[in-house]
Amino acid sequence: MASVGCIVMMFKREIGEQGMWPTLERLKEIGYDSVEISQVPMDEANTADLERGISELGMEVGALSTALTKANENSPDALDADFDKIVADCQRLNTRFVRIGGMPRQAMTSKQACEAWAAEAQPYAERLAEQGITLLYHNHHADLAKLDGERIFDLVRRVAPAMQFEVDIHWVQRGGMAPLDMLRAYDGVCKTIHAKDYRIAAPTLENLEMSDEERGMSAHQYFLHEIVQYAEVGAGNINWPEVLPAAVKAGAEYIFVEQDQTYGRDPFDSVRESREYLRSIGW
Repeated sequence: MASVGCIVMMFKREIGEQGMWPTLERLKEIGYDSVEISQVPMDEANTADLERGISELGMEVGALSTALTKANENSPDALDADFDKIVADCQRLNTRFVRIGGMPRQAMTSKQACEAWAAEAQPYAERLAEQGITLLYHNHHADLAKLDGERIFDLVRRVAPAMQFEVDIHWVQRGGMAPLDMLRAYDGVCKTIHAKDYRIAAPTLENLEMSDEERGMSAHQYFLHEIVQYAEVGAGNINWPEVLPAAVKAGAEYIFVEQDQTYGRDPFDSVRESREYLRSIGW
């Protein structure tokens, strides 16, 4: 069975204030066995805490995050500027997956631009593979757009065959494709998934009775767009009892709980609710 983990992006404020260790302790207490690192710096302090989490808590560091190119000296680690450091971090933490969280939006505007981005990623995926590390690409809803009849996700797979995939179930649903169909299509190359639910919240009378100026948009815009939400696993409309076995069949080794927004809830409460639901269905 795949390891059930959590993405630490949800706790970047807490990590920034208190360091990585308290977050690892709380996630382990909740019942998570692994973490994915995203949107927090891989500096020595955080890396040492992760190393401690492996030895003292039995946590796995399932995946690290990277960009393809470094925007500036203050940007997170990127393959073009920090390749040796990324490999060293993986070796230190016994991490086998490095994931790119998405391509630049400009690369999604034409087939030529998308192919160029994927072609740039392919050599890095090959070099990482030589070190026993698999480079993954993470989707959003826009990756299901078609450029000259070919989905962006499929285009990346064709042009960069050494790169495999982190399938975000919520974004697949939001992109208009059934998650089970995506997992069947990516059988064998889906190595991790993001588990967050897709919830449609009921419109509130208070919001509908506001003026457009008070609301900041028309009531119609609010109804079409603002009631679509990220949700705790089990609190939305995704069929997790079928999706999770399909993900493992497709090759997923890690199930990372993620929730981009918690709408005022403490994120630890949200991930606890997700973990409790996963336990209730046998995970």
